[in-house]
Amino acid sequence: MVCGPPGLHAGQGPGLTPVIQIPADLHPDCVPIAWLLGRWEGAGVGDYPTVEAFRFGQEVVFSYVPGKAYLSYTSRCWILDDDGNLVRPAAGEAGYWRPQPGGEVEVLLTHPTGFVEIYLGRVEPAKVELATRGVLKTETAKDYRAGHRLYGLVDGRLMYVYEMAAMGHELQPHLSAELQRVAGADQARS
Repeated sequence: MVCGPPGLHAGQGPGLTPVIQIPADLHPDCVPIAWLLGRWEGAGVGDYPTVEAFRFGQEVVFSYVPGKAYLSYTSRCWILDDDGNLVRPAAGEAGYWRPQPGGEVEVLLTHPTGFVEIYLGRVEPAKVELATRGVLKTETAKDYRAGHRLYGLVDGRLMYVYEMAAMGHELQPHLSAELQRVAGADQARS
């Protein structure tokens, strides 16, 4: 467990407040991205030239297998109305985050809409930036060519922006969200 001054993250104890939990059985290669562990929930906004602007709710889970050098990842989204009520299911994705030497990370993501992405990226304290290395899609999948993602831990919240190149358009903003941790690393074991 890493501790910091009060106010960085809700917790207990006089003078020190837990900021990031690092499970004892987490593979050492995963420590630089341990701040992602847990279940996160929140909301965001989306837009793209081929769709109307929208709001969405999201649940993201980063979990680990003791001793294995990767984090498992799942994301589920729902379209929200203007009052924040669920309208319908939206996108989902699942995959693995594989830390590499020298602060690099490989991310493999699959989508039920018919494509698989491989991202390569850089890990810094409480920040990960990713760009697609390759995209493979089925014959029936929509045109999707590239993505760029930036994740950060800001005041205890997981925030991200996602840019994509799809449907004949160049890389441009598509999604952004702010998520709050609702379950920590102590509940992230697979």
